[in-house]
Amino acid sequence: MVVEVKLFATFREGRFNEKELELPEESSLSDLLKYLTIPEKDAKVIIVNGLAVSAVEHKLSNHDIIAIFPPIAGG
Repeated sequence: MVVEVKLFATFREGRFNEKELELPEESSLSDLLKYLTIPEKDAKVIIVNGLAVSAVEHKLSNHDIIAIFPPIAGG
């Protein structure tokens, strides 16, 4: 399956901003994070097809669009 992944802030360092990736069928967000070498605890906001997803066990589907954000601070 092919998914589009968008990384933000520090997750872009040494990786990419936006990229299509081919993953095995039945892959989960956890599998994607492992592939990207992003610790699950560091992925604070994950959006799949415009909806926030809190479970890393969430199964991905072909052509999903995933945005991954690190912790966000501000004031």
